[in-house]
Order: sequence, then structure tokens, then C-alpha cells
Amino acid sequence: MMKFKLFVFIVFIGVIAIVSCKKGNDDAPATPLKTSINFINASSDTINFYVNGTRLNSTAASYPLASTGYLTTPLGEQNYQVKKDRNPNTLFNLVLPVDTGKVYSFFVTDNTSENTFTIVDTLSKVDTLSLIRFVHTSPKLANIKVEVGDTVKFASSSFKSVSKYEHIRPGIKQVKVIDAATGDTLINETRTLQVGRAYTLFTRGGLTATASKATTGTGLIITK
Repeated sequence: MMKFKLFVFIVFIGVIAIVSCKKGNDDAPATPLKTSINFINASSDTINFYVNGTRLNSTAASYPLASTGYLTTPLGEQNYQVKKDRNPNTLFNLVLPVDTGKVYSFFVTDNTSENTFTIVDTLSKVDTLSLIRFVHTSPKLANIKVEVGDTVKFASSSFKSVSKYEHIRPGIKQVKVIDAATGDTLINETRTLQVGRAYTLFTRGGLTATASKATTGTGLIITK
């Protein structure tokens, strides 16, 4: 009987030693890889952005024609949600595969996932003067042309199209959005550009050719 108890005790000690050794060799939990997304609100609503149920723009809501700046988000296929501010109901969900080594711009134009789109941002630095690009974010509007000052002219573009960055001298610039088919000027406003900055110019999501001046306009955000 004593020998049997001694045998059981030795086996028990051996099992504890093996388990302890295994725990000591376990690797630390892997830290999820992350990248950045800039959420641009081209809609007419004040909204918030979520990834897998966690709010990303935690410091303030996103107002129309504004952006959150680049926020950290996990890599891989993620579920993004958009909600109106102070409203728990989700406007829509959008599953995105976020790749390693890339940063993104995420454009919300209305209350649907179909008209929401992302682009990969490739600009690394601003070398001279200023830079500006145009993004067509008005799903109800046909092709348009855009003029910024006397030197930068973006050719006819359709919804979701993104121009390349163009160099432009800083200062006060007249911005015109023109209907490519009729030549009618839909928006005529001024913007101030600073030296050494990169800008993204975009239209309000609900803009239509017959919209009143009170509901038309462009957004201009610094992207670098």
C-alpha cells in the first residue's frame, strides 16, 4: 500500500513539472497587426465609425465634409459599421480586407454601403509647393470637371473616381465644380491652401445638378 501511494505521488509530481515547464515555454500572446484609415464624411449626417463593434473616432463625432484623420485599425478582414451620432442603430455594415503595409481613405457619401468606398493612399511626402487631388463623392451627380485656381484642372470624372495629386501654389484659390455635359457651374467658392500641405478636395455626397446653393459645397481636408 505504501509503495502504491509513493508511486501515485511521484506520478503527480511529474505531471506538475511537465505542465509547469510547458507554461514557462509558452510564447507571449501575439499583438494584432494594425494600420491606419482616414474616415471622410461626405454625407449630410453627423456620424461615427466602428470596427467590429468598437468605436474608432472616440474623441468626437464626424461632421459633414470633415474627416477623422488617420485612425488605427487592425489588419485583415474587418467589419466596419457607420452610425448616426447619438443613435445606436447601424446605418450599414461594410466588410473590408485591410492589407499590411497600406493606409486607406474611407469615404461615406450617404446611408448605404453601396455608395461607400475606400482607396489606398500612397503619398509619402510633400516635396514642393502644395498638392491637391479630387475625389468624386456625389452618387447622384453625373460626370463633373473641377478647376482650382488658374492652373489645376481635373478632367471629367465619374462617381468614386480619384485623381492623382497635382502641384499647386499656395494661397486663396477659386474652386469651381462644373457639369461636364452642360458646362454649367454647380459650385463656385474660394479655398485657402497652405504651403507644404497635401489636400483632398471632394463634393458633398447628396449633391445634384438641381440642388440649391444651401445644400451644395465641397469638402477640403489635409491628408499630409
